[in-house]
Amino acid sequence: MSSIRPAAVAGSFYEGNAERLAAQVAACVAANETPQTKERFIGAVVPHAGLMYSGHVAAAVYTAVELPRRFIILCPNHTGFGHFAAINREGAWRTPLGDVSIDTPLADAVMARSKILVEDRMAHAREHSLEVQLPFLQQLAGEFTFVPICLGANRYDYCEEIGGAVADAVRAQQEPVGIVASSDLNHYEDQQTTLRKDQLVIDEVLTLNPRELWRVVDEFDVSMCGFIPATTMLIAAKQLGAKHARLLKHATSGDINRDYGHVVGYAGIVIT
Repeated sequence: MSSIRPAAVAGSFYEGNAERLAAQVAACVAANETPQTKERFIGAVVPHAGLMYSGHVAAAVYTAVELPRRFIILCPNHTGFGHFAAINREGAWRTPLGDVSIDTPLADAVMARSKILVEDRMAHAREHSLEVQLPFLQQLAGEFTFVPICLGANRYDYCEEIGGAVADAVRAQQEPVGIVASSDLNHYEDQQTTLRKDQLVIDEVLTLNPRELWRVVDEFDVSMCGFIPATTMLIAAKQLGAKHARLLKHATSGDINRDYGHVVGYAGIVIT
């Protein structure tokens, strides 16, 4: 039998049963105006805090685009467990809304093009940043498959290698594949500082400049937890012909809890 990765953060980062979770996702969606026409996308940056904080920003992305049936989701490694470039190639992930199958053929296609990625479940076992994306897709995309990739190596050349592998694998497919980079922006500084640092990051994503994104995160000490996935996604998207990026929403945790002394930034950006 294929292995099931059980939900690790149901009941904490998002509601723990199907009915309440469906209502929570619906509320996040309702916080945004749904466009009349949805755009095809190559990549996206989507936040991953608890849905009560960043869900409305994530929903801004997922409601604005044509959602394909296949995804590659890149996330950071918050736990420190497992391999620094960890992929799951078979089985399914479970949330209260049901099980989502891993896209084994697509995972194998990416792995065949990369010398760095390793099949590793430990890196994914307790990682929340990819898991919180799934309820949105379960509600809005219907049947879909995905490839989970957890990245923790602070090396730009690794991003180049993995990004190239992702691009080559996606190019070889007969149907669209969405590449999602799960990332929050600056962490635990005051609102003014966070908005300033966030903008440095947003500007580089909007100009499709992965190397400059990497530089500003380092030079200006931006505590962007998913800068490795975001850099990798940008590299892949550019190789796939991306020409434009659009900021759909930018917010902070302070907008929800009114604590503007220690905020986390969230941005929803679509790459086309």
